[in-house]
Amino acid sequence: MESSAIYTPIEGEKIGVLNQCFKGPDRKLSSVKGKAWVIDKETNAKLKVSFFWPFSGDYWIIDLGENYEYAVVGHPSRKYLWILSRTPQMDEVLYQRILENLRKQSYDVSKLIRAASIYPSASSQ
Repeated sequence: MESSAIYTPIEGEKIGVLNQCFKGPDRKLSSVKGKAWVIDKETNAKLKVSFFWPFSGDYWIIDLGENYEYAVVGHPSRKYLWILSRTPQMDEVLYQRILENLRKQSYDVSKLIRAASIYPSASSQ
């Protein structure tokens, strides 16, 4: 699977979200646009994201690389989880460390699907 998530500052304190992936045997590009906004101004780690107004979901940054080279986003119910990387390939040692930290937080990492970037040469999206 190949996918990307692009975040862009818009409208004051809002963030534009564009998620894209290739789907199916014909590799048709599928995309969805949304908006995110910070709900915890103290940490900036808890956001709401809406792809279809008026519905929104929790989007909590639960781990972040020192230089923002990766972010781990989860949901308080532990039902949803994403590991985002600025590079098409994440270092395996780092990936395993992230998985171990997630297990300690009671996330079911067996459901994760490791995807490649749509932009294989991109170093920051």
